[in-house]
Formats: sequence, C-alpha cells, structure tokens
Amino acid sequence: MRAQNSAIPLAPIAVDERSALGPATGPSPVDARTGTLLAGLGVVTFSLTFPATVWGLDSFGPWSLVAFRGVLAALLAGGFLLALRVPVPDRRHWAGLAVVGGGVVVGFPLLTTLALRTSTSAHAAVVVGLLPLTTSVFAALRTGRRPSRTFWAAALAGAAVVLAFTVQQSGGALHTGDLYLFGALLVCAAGYTEGGRLAAVMPGWQVIGWALVLCLPLCAAGSAVAFAFEPVDLTARGLTGLLWVAAGSQFFGLYVWYRGMAGIGIARASQLQLAQPLLTLVWAVALLGEDLSPAAPAAAAGVLVCIAVTQRARA
Repeated sequence: MRAQNSAIPLAPIAVDERSALGPATGPSPVDARTGTLLAGLGVVTFSLTFPATVWGLDSFGPWSLVAFRGVLAALLAGGFLLALRVPVPDRRHWAGLAVVGGGVVVGFPLLTTLALRTSTSAHAAVVVGLLPLTTSVFAALRTGRRPSRTFWAAALAGAAVVLAFTVQQSGGALHTGDLYLFGALLVCAAGYTEGGRLAAVMPGWQVIGWALVLCLPLCAAGSAVAFAFEPVDLTARGLTGLLWVAAGSQFFGLYVWYRGMAGIGIARASQLQLAQPLLTLVWAVALLGEDLSPAAPAAAAGVLVCIAVTQRARA
C-alpha cells in the first residue's frame, strides 16, 4: 500500500453571507432546515476526501490522480455552467479565479496527495484541521480587517497544537510529508480567501466552477504527461476514489456547501464544519483500517476548540 491514512481538506469559509448565491444567476435560496442538511452533507463529503485519495493512489500515481480529477471536475462544472447559461465572468475577475484555481484546484490536491504517500489520514486530518484558522489569517491580511486579540490568541494556540503534534508524531523532526501539508495549508488558504472575495460579486458555486474550467487546459495537459510516466493499475477501489475526489469533493461538496450556507448563514455553517476533522478520523478507521494514536483525537479536539474560539471572536 502506498498510504495507510488520509485526511480531508476543510471547506472554504466565505467572507460574506451573500456570497453563496446570487440573485440573478444562482438558484433560489433554501430554508434554514434544508440549508442545515445541505451544509452538513457538504461537510460529510469533504471529510471523505483524504480516504478517497488513498484509495485513488491504489490505481494512479499522485500526479495523474490530481490532474485527471481536475479534468473530470472541470467537465462537470462546465456542463452545469453551460446548462444554466451562466454568463462568463468579467475580465477583471479572471486573475482572482486563477488564484482560486491554483490554490484549490491544483495546489491543495497535489500537495496533500503527495503527502498521503507517506502520511496517515489521521495525521493529515489534524494538520489540515488548521485550515480554517489559516484562511482567517489570510482573509484578515487580504481585507485589512483587524480581528480581536482573542482571535489571534486562539489562532496561535491552534498553530502551536498542530506544530507540537506534527513534531511529536514525526519523532522530533518534520518529514517531507509534513512540509507538503503545511504548504497545502498556505496555498489553499490563499485560494479560499480570494474565492471569498469573488463570492461577494458572484455565486460561490460559480467561483469554484469557473476556477475549474480555467484549470481545464492545465489539468488536461498534466494528465497526458502524467499517464505517460506513471503506471496505472485499475481497481474498483482506485476508480471509486478517483470518482469521489473529482465529482464529490471537488464539485458536488462545494455546490451543496454553498447552497446550504445560503440558507443558514456563515456562522451556523462554520459550526457544522468543526466536526470535519473528527469525521475524517472516523473514516480513517472505518474505511482504511488505521490505528489511531491517542495524540490524534486529542490534537484534533484541541484544534477544534481553538477554531470555535476564533469563530466567536470573529462574530
């Protein structure tokens, strides 16, 4: 086996509650009950991303898996955009969409997939659990807003918990997989922050949809090159993993997440998102047969407490 564990990237945190849907091109808003169900479904979908990636690595190399999942997700997104006759964004928005694509469509999936060749799902779940805090920091820097001292204290505490856990699990030193994971945090936070900014002017699901379409040529070229150099051994588990990360994690999950957020707002949706790292640990045991060290759930719980504090501080 190439990897035994997997963690799942957290969903993006939008900047404005109006960002999930737009009145002109987005679907009609949902009620609070339906919104809660949809947002919860999005969290469950995201929590399965890393286990699905481990499954996909059974059949594909890391480069071909990431590139081809981008192709499939872009074709799905393009089909929805075409069917709904969504107008092409203004030219001034394409630079921001490129940042979203580079961080969410290419950077995060590639770096976490490379990390999961040597890191366990539980280990990655704890490290990537820091993503909401990292995104909040990027958003504060990007928008010029000044969060409270409580927010920054909780953010630093969460970072300290993750760093201590990583060093302890790595035997006192950071490994290559850890560096990939920390790099994934940075590029994904940048992509989520820019996506949140764009979501103020267009429906959030269209932001990820156009970012996927923008990355389609790169992903298609990457697939052609990767398949030429990386062996493919098709298995039912490998194909299932590929289809999930492409259709589930990278498109459907984001779609229902933004739709749900439109019904219940950012604050309530973010509270549902706090369960995501712990769900990943459950999937790591149930689907991958991983043995969790006592430090994994303890560290995950510590990160969740810090995230909860930052959410209250931001509110």
